[in-house]
This record gives sequence, C-alpha cells and structure tokens, in this order.
Amino acid sequence: MSNRSHRSAPLHTHPDDVPVRTALAALADPVRLQLVRELATAADWEHTCGTFDVPVGKAALSHHFSVLRAAGLIEQRDLGPKRVNRLRRPEFDQRFPGLLDLVLRERPPRNGEDAR
Repeated sequence: MSNRSHRSAPLHTHPDDVPVRTALAALADPVRLQLVRELATAADWEHTCGTFDVPVGKAALSHHFSVLRAAGLIEQRDLGPKRVNRLRRPEFDQRFPGLLDLVLRERPPRNGEDAR
C-alpha cells in the first residue's frame, strides 16, 4: 500500500512575495487568526487540519488554509492520509517584522464582543 495521498500537494507562497495588504487581510479574519494562534503555540507539523478548534466546516476550513498559504503564513504537507501544518514564523517575521507579535499579543475576543 502506498503512503502517497490521492490529492495534489498544496501550493505555497513565500512571504517575500506577499504584499502587506494580503498579509493584513489574511490576519483580519477571526477564524484565520484562531488558526494562526493555535499554530503559534504548537510545534511545527504537530497540528493536522482536523485538530483545530474553529467553528467552521471542512470546506470553509480548507478555504481558510488556502488564504493563509497564499499570504505566506502557513506551510502544509501531507503525512500519510493527513495534512499537517506549520506557522512560517521565521520567514513571515523577516518579511513583516513585529506583525505577528502584535497580532498574537492582542487578546482574542470573548463570545459577542469585539477584539480590543
């Protein structure tokens, strides 16, 4: 039995090729911000796509991962039947110094309130 996945490998954008507006737009969405927060506290390649605590279905989650890849924020690879993720923190920090620190330092909103 092959260990290869039936799906094609995801396309990744290097942070050096990302305009600041694209990075900011990716980080402005609460679901994507939650994904980034969870990856920031995990070891590289620790999280599979189905292990995130976000209130969206598989199709929406796939879209959010695509936006984060296009913004140079995450990298994904297939490990057997699962897709694992890592935050591209060093590369992203080099391109946008301090941006992730600022975003991750802000406390997440509680139910029904805006982020401060």
